[in-house]
Amino acid sequence: MSDANGKLRDTSGAAIRPPIAWALAALVGLALDWLYPLPFMPADIRAGALGGILFLAGLALLIWAATTFRRAGTQIQTTQPTTRIVDAGPYRFTRNPIYLGMFLGLIGLAVAFDSLWLLVLLVPFSLVIRYGVVAREEAYLDRKFGDVYLAYKARVGRWL
Repeated sequence: MSDANGKLRDTSGAAIRPPIAWALAALVGLALDWLYPLPFMPADIRAGALGGILFLAGLALLIWAATTFRRAGTQIQTTQPTTRIVDAGPYRFTRNPIYLGMFLGLIGLAVAFDSLWLLVLLVPFSLVIRYGVVAREEAYLDRKFGDVYLAYKARVGRWL
C-alpha cells in the first residue's frame, strides 16, 4: 500500500481492524437473534457452558498470541509496522492464532447464545479476515521480510 506521496507504507493496509470486524459480527448476530431467534443446539446440551468453554479457549489463544508478539517486541495492531517474523508460542503451529482465537470466540458465542445467526455471520467475518486482512498482511510480510517470511510460510500453515 502506498501513501499520498507514492511511498510504500510500512503497514499491511488491512481493510478493517480485526477487533472491529469481530465486534460487528458479534453485535449484528446478537441483534438478529434478538429480532428473530434461530436456535440450533439440541435441548439436552448445556449450550451456555459449552459455549463459554469455546469462547474462553479462543480468548486464551488470542492472549497467548498477543503476549508472544509483545515479548518479541513487534506490533499487534494492523496499523503499525511489523518489526520481525514471530515463530514462537502459538506461531509455531499457525501463522494466524489471533484470528483463530477470534473465530473460536465467535463460535463460542453462537453456542452459548444458541444463535444460528452468529454462526451464519462467521462466514462473512471469515471472508473479511481472509481477504481483507490476512491476504494483505501476507503480501506486506513478503515485501518486507522476503526469504525469511517465505521460509516461515513454508514451515507453518496459514490456519493449522
